Amino acid sequence: SCAGMALSVLVILLLSMLYEAVKMGKAMLLRRALLALPRSLSQESLAEPEEGGTGPAQGSPSLMGFPIFFHRWFQYHVGQTLFHVVQVVLGYMVMLAVMSYNAWIFLGAIAGSTLGYFV
Repeated sequence: SCAGMALSVLVILLLSMLYEAVKMGKAMLLRRALLALPRSLSQESLAEPEEGGTGPAQGSPSLMGFPIFFHRWFQYHVGQTLFHVVQVVLGYMVMLAVMSYNAWIFLGAIAGSTLGYFV
């Protein structure tokens, strides 16, 4: 029926838009993850202990901050992994719909991808 076809095209359009939104969310999360990492290791934490000294103090910020950065990076990485899984599932769903070789479904996927990227 015409209503069923229109609903199918609308669903594919929305899935394609959601796919683009997830792709952008994944890119933003990657940017945040990269900003969460320290720019470089502190020279203080790499230095060998000097004579008569014990080396970097156990309470120094360079040694205490690393696990915090790692924990934050790990949380972002888990988030990126979940975004990736959602992106792959949505991509395969849209691909299977397009493989029906229906021109209206194909146009719905193209229009949804275009609108999703634009928004």
